[in-house]
Amino acid sequence: MNAEPETAKGSRPALRRLAVPFALLGAVAAAFAYVAAVDPNEPGHYPACPLLYYTGVYCPGCGGLRSAHAVAHGDLAGALGANALAVVGYGVFAVLWTLWAVRAARGRPPRLDLGRGQLWALGALVALFTLVRNLPFGSWLHP
Repeated sequence: MNAEPETAKGSRPALRRLAVPFALLGAVAAAFAYVAAVDPNEPGHYPACPLLYYTGVYCPGCGGLRSAHAVAHGDLAGALGANALAVVGYGVFAVLWTLWAVRAARGRPPRLDLGRGQLWALGALVALFTLVRNLPFGSWLHP
C-alpha cells in the first residue's frame, strides 16, 4: 500500500503536463534577460537586419530587439516606438501561453483553431504594418 497522500499523487501528472509550457516560458524569459542585459541600441552586439541593410526597407521585425529591451526595462512607450507589432505579439504570447498552461494543468491538449480567414487576416495585418511603416506618413512606426 502506498502511504503517499492522494493530493500529492494527483499533482505529479499535472507537473509533468506543465513541463513543456514552463520550459518554453523559461526559454523566453532567458531570451528577454539576455536582450535586457545586452543593449541592442549599441552597435555591434547584434547583426543588422539584412532587408534593411541591403534595401533600406523596414521588415515587420525591425526594432523587435530594441522593443524587447525596452519591455524588459519597463519602458512601454519606448517599446511601442521601436516596434508596436512586437509589443502586441508579446501580449498575444502571454495570453496564449496562459491558456496553454491552464489547459495543460487540466489535462487537456493545447488548441489553437485558426481558420483560413483568420490566418489571411493575420498575414494582411503584418503586411499592412510593414507597408505603412515604410511610407512617408508611417515614419512614426520606424524603429
